[in-house]
Amino acid sequence: METLGPVGAAPGRRPAIVRIRRWAYLAMLAVAPVWAVVRVAGLETNVLAYTPATQVLAFTPYVALLSLVPLVVAGVRREWLAAGLGVIASVALTVCVLPRAFGGSAAAARPGGPELSVMTANLSLGDADVNAVVALVRTRHPDVLLVQELTAEAEAGFDRAGIADLLPYRVSHPSALAAGSAMFSRLPLQEPGYRKNWGGFYQVHATVNKAGGMPVLLESAHTCSPFSLGQLHCWRTDLAREPYAADTPPGTLRVLAGDFNATLDHAPLRSLIGHGYRDAANAVGEGFTGTWGPYGRHPFIPPVALDHVLAAAPIGIESVHVYDVPRTDHRAVLATLVIPPPSR
Repeated sequence: METLGPVGAAPGRRPAIVRIRRWAYLAMLAVAPVWAVVRVAGLETNVLAYTPATQVLAFTPYVALLSLVPLVVAGVRREWLAAGLGVIASVALTVCVLPRAFGGSAAAARPGGPELSVMTANLSLGDADVNAVVALVRTRHPDVLLVQELTAEAEAGFDRAGIADLLPYRVSHPSALAAGSAMFSRLPLQEPGYRKNWGGFYQVHATVNKAGGMPVLLESAHTCSPFSLGQLHCWRTDLAREPYAADTPPGTLRVLAGDFNATLDHAPLRSLIGHGYRDAANAVGEGFTGTWGPYGRHPFIPPVALDHVLAAAPIGIESVHVYDVPRTDHRAVLATLVIPPPSR
């Protein structure tokens, strides 16, 4: 005699739910190992070059923490193969991200040279509260302010707010939307200029010379944003064409500061840093401090570090601080650098 199930129950429904749960569980177990392989091998630049891998890799620190969840679940279920893979993935991700919380003595400030404080701020299409930026300059006393996404209206706002009284020297190239760039300085600017990168953003540059230290060539960096798959080639090209630390006149050091639209979990930025730079925040244990999100238009995106101060390796890193700026989804970054004295 055929046994009927509960009234109203669809035949085969329970096995289907079991299968869905099983596949969901397996997918959860696979996330961390797959993520670790992509991150360690830098696959977002080649195999996965035209996939969302670039965008999601920015959130690797969060995945490193969450990777413990499937590891614990697999252990409780005594699925030792899955647990072993989970351990390997968690360790790999932890090795990638944890050093950002500790910095390193190799990048500590070197004695014998002057301090140079550099602030960078993305003005978000010129809409940022420039009065707040000038207030930061007044209270935090940077020697140089580098801004991205400068419009003519934003530059006029800086002038009304009294930027010239604090940082009297400048090189600027305002432009509509996101392309503009500027540098305001307490120190005279030598050989000021600008260039247009592949993605269409302007990057101003100039050399400053603080008494007792080597000359420093500063540039306001701004690369394409990888906000869509169609922008990924532009993003990779801009990062690949940023100048290396050695691309300076003899006896001059280089600092790149600005919105790189990349985190330390992106291979192109790591490659750029590997050509003679140190990431200032990473050097002093502030590498987890987010500079973009969840602000304004992006309230649900957890913070990630897209804005960086990259200093040539001979430059010491004293400190890094991050500050909120109204009406922009980026935060201002202030790095205090120690410039080595001229070689004799």
